[in-house]
Amino acid sequence: MKPLASFRERRTLFIQRTILIAILFCAAIPSLSAAAENPAAQTPVVYESRIQKVFEQKCLSCHNAKTRKAGLDLSSPESILKGSESGRIIQAGDADASLLFQMIDAGEMPPDEKNHLSTEELQSLRDWLNAGAHFRTAVKTVPAVTQHDIIPLLHLRCVVCHGGRRKEAGLDLRTKASILKGGKSGPAVIPGNASDSLLLKRIHAGEMPPPRRLVSASVKPMQDNERELLSQWIALKLPEVELSQNENEELVTEADRGFWSFQPPQQPTVPVVKGQDRVRNPIDAFVLQRLEQKGLSLSPAASKRTLIRRLYFDLTGLPPQPEEIEQFLNDTDPRAYDKLVDQLLASRRYGERWARHWLDAAGYADSEGAQNEDKLRPHMYRYRDYVIRSLNEDKPYSRFLTEQIAGDELVDYQSGKITPEVYDCLVATGFLRTAPDRTFADITNFVPDRLEVIADEMDILGSAVLGLTIKCARCHSHKFDPIPQRDYYRLTAIFKEAYDEHDWLKSQGPRTLSSIPKEERDKYQQREQELSAKVQDLKQEIAALTAQTQQLQMEKQAKSLEAADPQYKQKCDQLQQKIKALEARRQPQPRIRALWSRGTPSPSYILMRGNYLTPGRPVEPGVPAVLSGKENPLEVISRPVQQENKGGRRLAFARWLTQPDHPLTARVMVNRIWMHHFGRGIVKTPENFGRAGERPSHPELLDWLATEFVLQNWSLKALHRLMVTSETYRQTSAVSDEALRKDPDGSLLSRMPLKRMEGEVLRDTLLYLSGQLDETPFGPADPVDVRRDGLVTSKASDQGWRRSIYVLQRRTQIPTLLENFDYPQMGPNCVRRGESLVAPQALHLLNDQMIHRLATEFAVNLRNQAGNSPSDQVKLIYRLAFGREASEEEITIGIETMNALNQEWLKANPKTTAEEAAQKSLTNFCHAIFNLAEFQYID
Repeated sequence: MKPLASFRERRTLFIQRTILIAILFCAAIPSLSAAAENPAAQTPVVYESRIQKVFEQKCLSCHNAKTRKAGLDLSSPESILKGSESGRIIQAGDADASLLFQMIDAGEMPPDEKNHLSTEELQSLRDWLNAGAHFRTAVKTVPAVTQHDIIPLLHLRCVVCHGGRRKEAGLDLRTKASILKGGKSGPAVIPGNASDSLLLKRIHAGEMPPPRRLVSASVKPMQDNERELLSQWIALKLPEVELSQNENEELVTEADRGFWSFQPPQQPTVPVVKGQDRVRNPIDAFVLQRLEQKGLSLSPAASKRTLIRRLYFDLTGLPPQPEEIEQFLNDTDPRAYDKLVDQLLASRRYGERWARHWLDAAGYADSEGAQNEDKLRPHMYRYRDYVIRSLNEDKPYSRFLTEQIAGDELVDYQSGKITPEVYDCLVATGFLRTAPDRTFADITNFVPDRLEVIADEMDILGSAVLGLTIKCARCHSHKFDPIPQRDYYRLTAIFKEAYDEHDWLKSQGPRTLSSIPKEERDKYQQREQELSAKVQDLKQEIAALTAQTQQLQMEKQAKSLEAADPQYKQKCDQLQQKIKALEARRQPQPRIRALWSRGTPSPSYILMRGNYLTPGRPVEPGVPAVLSGKENPLEVISRPVQQENKGGRRLAFARWLTQPDHPLTARVMVNRIWMHHFGRGIVKTPENFGRAGERPSHPELLDWLATEFVLQNWSLKALHRLMVTSETYRQTSAVSDEALRKDPDGSLLSRMPLKRMEGEVLRDTLLYLSGQLDETPFGPADPVDVRRDGLVTSKASDQGWRRSIYVLQRRTQIPTLLENFDYPQMGPNCVRRGESLVAPQALHLLNDQMIHRLATEFAVNLRNQAGNSPSDQVKLIYRLAFGREASEEEITIGIETMNALNQEWLKANPKTTAEEAAQKSLTNFCHAIFNLAEFQYID
């Protein structure tokens, strides 16, 4: 047993312990001081102690269990962890990566500035998130990293070479199962062991993606944070969770669906009005009902001369000839007007006129835009021709729309037999290929570039077909309309079988073999080799026959033998035909700009704040909930066996769009047709039927027209006929003082509006009157000349100039005449053109060389028809240009004007003959007519 220490030893030990305690105490003083200065440092950073009260005061009025705006409930730990419609809102340990903190820190939430978090409150939130976002109560948490963080990342960085189209090294990285299976080198990852996982090794070594292929594959290497995410997922043993896709969650309420445009149209009863004698069809009854409430009525009917000119321009875009006017004026048949309407609707010119309106809404252009190069789309004209033909055939709008959204899913084009129907259905999908597209170049073909194309197409679809501004929901739930961000990405998922940012075809198609997937490239090269071998064999056979015949001919000359083989020529001809056929197979085939389903699409995720680098919650294809009720009505019908890679999503969507009781489809189209006939829509914002848009001036009329449109088998011609035969359309544009006082803007339709010619109508009319209009239809767009000063004019052919719809519509080189007269920029489309009154319009008509040339041609035609009499010339000018007879005063003024011009021309050049001076004077007079308001405005 160890003896007790001496007193001295015990004292030394005591002193040492005392000194040690003192040292430790002194070292703790700074910490104690800091704790005294910062009481929070003494308290664990938990939700209940520091964050809950902030949420209750600033956030719960909108984000509670009942209202759940944007699908977010901040009233409990469980609902906070569940997140919003976008997905996870907090990232434990990283405030800056948390969507909740980003929105609050940016001042976007709460929306009311008075409720913004104070600096102290914002710091508390940051501290809580950075400390791990702990709750005092036990809460079931989601793993920090799941497959929903990793699968989108692998699609973004790796799947282009290791996925659906290509499985280089036998590796498919699209799913957890395929990742574990691995490729030729074995499993890609080892669950729980990130450092030894082959996938991470290759990524850290900079071998994947291969640096030399980054541009050609249009991918970028993983960023540091992305590599860390992947490493965490592997370390956590590849956790998978099933997140609620919010499909049945009430992000849209019944109150939201109660808005007028989200309710199916119901055909109202046609009202009985006092002025029943002015009612030709129900349109007039609805219009008169509103007018009579204001003490007004329709204006008197316009003259027959006015009506024929109005009809011709409205339905065909060209003026009537004097003999056509006279025939109509002399027709005493009570149905003369109706017959004229039918005649014009049957004209080929009708389709050329009204196709322009649809092409505006569809965003049609003959170039890609988006880059300075503004690359041409040489095959886009086929879609333009499809639209013209469809309108002339009066294809039902329901079919017209279905073909444009899902034409490739309607027909079996893969069999190789291309019938007119198959061709039309494929070309029709050009509607979904009109948006500006810069992805034809490798360097501008990355995922964000592709997503811009998709976003523009969704914008076109929303404004042209649905009459909604859905593009807002790309980055956040719509601030005005009940369109959650979830619904935007459900909509894009419908198109993902064809528009998949991770399985993309360049806008101009593959230009080099290196840009084609290896499997397809190998097949292509094998086919080329086989064709080349066959051609060589045939050439050798011809050479042998030639040599044999030459030998026989030599023998004949030497020995007088009989004639050479008589079948030689026939054999050679047959072989030459075979060679031509084989060579033809090697030539580029005619191409169309179309969209088609390409197979299994990548999974769809809500992109938080629209950022492709921050995918949130997964979504399935679906339609806006505000238009469909609680259940998703998208019924995808499986495709026939022979239709490979056809999922049927777009066809199901098209059928949903064209169901008879759809709230918007018929209303939007009816309103657009009305706008072009009456100068403004029943809804003045044809692209926006939502809460931020204008309310209909005649809601019952709009619903009656929409339901009647459907009952008439979606016939556009029947709709035109209904509108232009109404008394409302046939009234004069003259306005009385009373109507001006009670209906100042004409929204009640107390008179027909005076409309100015659109740029295309003005140009086509000038060509028509001057005898320079080439009415050859269809085909590639006519080229344009671009001067160094920026003037753009269309090139003439031997027959003159074609109608404006056939002129090259390059986004950066719009013909100046059209641009000056409000031709729209397609960015990405135009549903409603502006109407300006600016100096360049008059200056162009006064000074442009083409206008001068057309005035000269007009004058030549006039003189050929009217002779040398100035009186007869003036009379014919008025008949042709204005569709009416010139008054005596106008004839006198015209004669005096031309006489004065004669004297000026003779005085300016003594060598000028009287005949030349007369012709030049007539040209000047015609040029002046082109500049008159009566010429440019349609009564």
